[in-house]
Amino acid sequence: MTPALQIRIASKSDAHDIAAMSRELIEHGLPWTWRPHRVARAIASPETNVAVVREQGALVGFGIMEYLEEDAHLVLFAVRPQSRRQGVGTELLRWLEASALVAGAQRIRLEARRENVAARSFYNEHGYHELVIKSRMYSGAVDGIRLEKWLRTATDGEA
Repeated sequence: MTPALQIRIASKSDAHDIAAMSRELIEHGLPWTWRPHRVARAIASPETNVAVVREQGALVGFGIMEYLEEDAHLVLFAVRPQSRRQGVGTELLRWLEASALVAGAQRIRLEARRENVAARSFYNEHGYHELVIKSRMYSGAVDGIRLEKWLRTATDGEA
């Protein structure tokens, strides 16, 4: 576990580093769609949380969560390889899940590449369930898996 992990809402100055990490770790082999201007729009959006973890100024990990009516959608999530298996991803995911609860989300949905066994295992370990395999989900070329986690049921909070 990384001691004193600092998770914060991203600022516009984080957009370039987030986009570069997305290109390298998430969008590799696909067209680069999360360029700095798109990340900056997500940062500025009132319906989106972009959370970052930095150590000594370097981006360690990030998550982009969009809020819909009753669902949250974890659009992008990454931790640099040398910081994995140290609790960074777990703490970042917990932070985003807590934010989704505060925003009133009942569940979180996300997608992962079918061949990304490490990501699928990570999400499964954190209570996400695989729903469906979607052929050629990414750019018509790469298969994906849709996952979800229920945070609360419709009856939670009712007396």
